Amino acid sequence: MGAMLPRSPLPRRVAATALATLGVAAPAVAQPTPAHAVIPAPVSISVEAGRFFVVDANTHVSHAAGADTVVARLARTTSAMLAQGGGPGVRTVAEGASPAPGAIHLALAAERRFGAEGYELTVQPTRVTITAATHAGLFFGMQTLRQLLPWSVEHPGALRRGLRIPVATVRDAPRFAWRGLMLDVARHFLPVSDVKRFVDHMALYKLNRLHLHLADDQGWRIEIAGRPELTTIGGSTQVGGGPGGHWTQAEYRDLVAYAAARFITVVPEIDMPGHTNAARASIGALNCDGKRVPLYTGTRVDLGNVCLTSDTTYAVIGDVLRQLAAMTPGPWLHVGGDEVKGFTRAQYHGFIERVQDTVHAAGKRMIGWGEIATAKLDTTTISQVWIKDSSAVHVRRGGKVIMSFAERAYLDMKYDSSTVTGLLWAGAVSLPRSYDWDPATLRPGIPESAILGVEGPLWAETVTRAAEFEFQAFPRLIALAEVGWSPQAGRRFADFAARLAEHGPRLQALGVNFYRAPEVDWAPSSGRRARAVP
Repeated sequence: MGAMLPRSPLPRRVAATALATLGVAAPAVAQPTPAHAVIPAPVSISVEAGRFFVVDANTHVSHAAGADTVVARLARTTSAMLAQGGGPGVRTVAEGASPAPGAIHLALAAERRFGAEGYELTVQPTRVTITAATHAGLFFGMQTLRQLLPWSVEHPGALRRGLRIPVATVRDAPRFAWRGLMLDVARHFLPVSDVKRFVDHMALYKLNRLHLHLADDQGWRIEIAGRPELTTIGGSTQVGGGPGGHWTQAEYRDLVAYAAARFITVVPEIDMPGHTNAARASIGALNCDGKRVPLYTGTRVDLGNVCLTSDTTYAVIGDVLRQLAAMTPGPWLHVGGDEVKGFTRAQYHGFIERVQDTVHAAGKRMIGWGEIATAKLDTTTISQVWIKDSSAVHVRRGGKVIMSFAERAYLDMKYDSSTVTGLLWAGAVSLPRSYDWDPATLRPGIPESAILGVEGPLWAETVTRAAEFEFQAFPRLIALAEVGWSPQAGRRFADFAARLAEHGPRLQALGVNFYRAPEVDWAPSSGRRARAVP
């Protein structure tokens, strides 16, 4: 459970900040002084000024004597967080249902009011209690406790004089069940270690889905037993002609388990029938003439499709989806289905429906980009909205959708015209634009009852390494986390910006290369300025 622990030491200069690289200085922005800095904003939170629970030598993290191994593990993680950086030794103990003074107590309680991911956090001067109906709820309550602590808990080298938690009461549960990030490792490859860093940062902001785009025209990134050419050939390059790379099945399983320990479900995607050049360069029988196509390192999206009349096409698809299903405990497989040219409507629908049957045979539910909505889909299939598409058709038949509308949620768009990395085809997506929208009113015919949640896709045509992935994601991903979690009625950008400013030092302590959005005053009210470390 390392979600609360930094994965790497604080760099000499935490991203010599992207604004400095561009020669752009963030202007002073008038912001209210926040009563708290918890993100996403809880359903209900009250904080008492001037009263604290003090972490000292008497503090311990406790759980019920009969608690299961997951609760015990969460307690140990909390102890480790409090003890780093020269803090007092905080032991973990099993005790009765009524915690002793000085305890930070984790408790499961079968109460419907909490829901699947909700929790209650109570901080008193003598004890702290986190109560939830599920392990996920306890974990998310721990993230709120983490954010109520000083930012120094994020770095093992931070020297502390003491840790204080403000007296507070938090009652919380998410608006939407799906709160996700998509990483495109096909166009530019990332090793598992870099993706794990993203998982750690996602956990802090209560995100719970990691969608991995594992194959596209420029690269195939997952080992498939019996089909070695997919990685030896298809995985050998990337956009711009770099060396590419791939994950072994053992590496993928390790990543899936790492995410699951932080209550994040991995959703693998193999895009088809288009966006398949890497596969068609690896296996000639995926093409109707039986010949391999050349590898591709550009960024076009109209390179052709797999052959619909080849038996090998469906044999390969079956092998890939069955193996991914076996490696992925989560219930979903994503099959892409976007930007397909060269097929008739009937041919495209026939392909999508046949693949849907293959996904079901593997024991999973299918997800596809919004273009699949007009096919004959099962109501368990999910349509992911990224443009003005026909997802409302799927909603009318009883299906559900994920909102990833490009003009609001695409993390690969530039922040503004001066940003070095990113694209502009959907327009600049500033931090306010990422935040100021309501998924339930964005698209006609898609009411809140049909929306599973939100997801921010980070396509990788222009980002080449982990620091650039982070720059594109943060802080917009934090904004999307609040869009997915917090009640719409209480959300205001000015309030969010004030709380986000307090996260500057925390993000720096974690080594995150985040964009200093000019709409935020990164000199927070506490006086701790978020600047590069000298």
